[in-house]
Amino acid sequence: MNFDRKEYSNDQLLHLYQGLLKPRMIEEKMLILLRQGKVSKWFSGIGQEAISVGSTLALDEDEYILPLHRNLGVFTGRNVPLDRLFAQWQGKTTGYTKGRDRSFHFGTNEHHIVGMISHLGPQLAVAGGIALADLLDRRNKITVTYSGDGGASEGDFHEALNVAAVWQLPVIFIIENNGYGLSTPSREQFRFRYFIDKGPAYGMEAVQVDGNNVLEVYDTVRRLAEDLRQNPRPVLLEALTFRMRGHEEASGTKYVPQELFEEWAQKDPVQNYENWLMEQGILSETARHQVREKIKAEIEEGLRVADAVPMPTASLQEEIADMYRPFEAPDRTPAADAPATDKRFVDAISDGLRQSMEEYPELVLMGQDIADYGGVFKVTEGFVAQFGKERVRNTPLCESAIVGAGLGLSIKRKKAMVEMQFADFVTCGFNQIVNNLAKSHYRWGQNADVVVRMPTGAGSAAGPFHSQSNEAWFTHTPGLKVVYPSNPHDAKGLLCAAIEDPNPVMYFEHKMLYRSISGPVPDGYYTTPIGKAALAREGEELSIITYGMGVHWATQLAGELNLDCDILDLRTLLPWDEEAVRKTVEKNGRVIILHEDTLTGGIGGEIAAWIAEHCFESLDAPVQRVASLDTAIPFAPPLEKQFLPQQRLRETVEKLRNY
Repeated sequence: MNFDRKEYSNDQLLHLYQGLLKPRMIEEKMLILLRQGKVSKWFSGIGQEAISVGSTLALDEDEYILPLHRNLGVFTGRNVPLDRLFAQWQGKTTGYTKGRDRSFHFGTNEHHIVGMISHLGPQLAVAGGIALADLLDRRNKITVTYSGDGGASEGDFHEALNVAAVWQLPVIFIIENNGYGLSTPSREQFRFRYFIDKGPAYGMEAVQVDGNNVLEVYDTVRRLAEDLRQNPRPVLLEALTFRMRGHEEASGTKYVPQELFEEWAQKDPVQNYENWLMEQGILSETARHQVREKIKAEIEEGLRVADAVPMPTASLQEEIADMYRPFEAPDRTPAADAPATDKRFVDAISDGLRQSMEEYPELVLMGQDIADYGGVFKVTEGFVAQFGKERVRNTPLCESAIVGAGLGLSIKRKKAMVEMQFADFVTCGFNQIVNNLAKSHYRWGQNADVVVRMPTGAGSAAGPFHSQSNEAWFTHTPGLKVVYPSNPHDAKGLLCAAIEDPNPVMYFEHKMLYRSISGPVPDGYYTTPIGKAALAREGEELSIITYGMGVHWATQLAGELNLDCDILDLRTLLPWDEEAVRKTVEKNGRVIILHEDTLTGGIGGEIAAWIAEHCFESLDAPVQRVASLDTAIPFAPPLEKQFLPQQRLRETVEKLRNY
């Protein structure tokens, strides 16, 4: 292994040595504790330390890094207190996730680190969002993120690199190519030899380094970082390396040929660098011993402090409260005499989005075709002229990367609105929403200030992939909020409230309401409170609890049948208004829960169960659920009409009237 010191001083070279040695010594201690049962799981980075140490020490301390399993050197390089790091691994409250997550599955804004989730790829897009925030703020900074060679097979890898290249984001994507994804060798992962072959295809520079040579990694990243700060763009950096232990300790290494261990043992990053320093007279035997003793003492002290911390005491109140960033919404209810204009549903959404952009200069809009074209439903038409393309951003077809970028923007204290062209397409960004946005605050206190707009619903004979009502996928996910307006007034108010809220909000807007209904909408900025239902109609014969298009179906049928009923518009599905439901049930005793979503697993089942548990004595008849068929949504209009619940609603009303 050749080390080129270039212009680096002895102090700099020794600083690299200390940075390299610390994670190795911590790992050696952790492997002992693992066998003693004091640590539950361990992903070893032995043999790969030079990558995380060299890259971390090459950056400014306020530049973000997004590491993986084997990047202990990132945390030690950023001087994360060892007692808190050890407490994190032990599941103690003084760790960074209060015992809620393990390993390096955490972040710390104090140290400018955003940890991984188990799905490996999503953090690449989050890095892009952080870099985008720096570009928008005219800060000459870069972001570094890591991927293994196995994780680079995920779609998130492609999406993140593609977006970074299109938007020229200053991100260094470091690929730790150690030849294996768990037990699967590279030849079974991909059909190319080196990852640097991928860079030109994305339109980005690609560089390869010896990932076991800490000086080469450090110098390369430092040189690239200096350049990227002045000339923003992404770079793919491939670091060739090898892990000397299993994917994690329980998996073993029997699948790896022994000769590979023998070959790579000769390339040990710590031993080789230490030997070179001593050969050059930069490190003496005495200094070597002193450095090791100092690190050993630091480790022992960190363990002493962490061991003294008791295991967490479960608090029901705290666990539930920490799913969301605390937020007291200011009262922005419009005055009764506030000037108002009759607006269509789609225009009310556009109005709310425009005024939110004016209210929050840190708000960034992202979505397919939303810039000059104005979006497929023309919600953002004219926005580019007013706000510019930096804040109204066309995106490639990459839902996952854009949702992840929204989280990255949140880390830099910006707001993001992500438009799904159709709600059906959210499946391509599902992991980012339910595992990253929804869980981020609970895991490490980082809120996801992201609104995902979801044009939803059937009625236009658009078939199975442009018509789904998929709100129940998200009402099952703690950490999200879900809103679903039924009229123009609430469409604007709930959208403004969703953007104002620092938590992730799924905002559903029924496509068939866009241009079919209109109503008075206050001209000024206002919000409709999230979590509060509203009575769309009052009566004493029975209650229909619904939302979205269901409000209009119920209202139309009530007129046709001269039905004296409450129609309770939920407006928010997570959290839904339990007290409003209780009130209408206790008043009328006969209840229908109506939604366009399919019957099985829909939110109607949850509300029906809650009524049975809490309002049973007020019921005069069994709670009825009316919903769409448990099938995919068909294309032909006669089939779609049968799929939707209007006719079954009529039959159920008659049944309940006669019960």
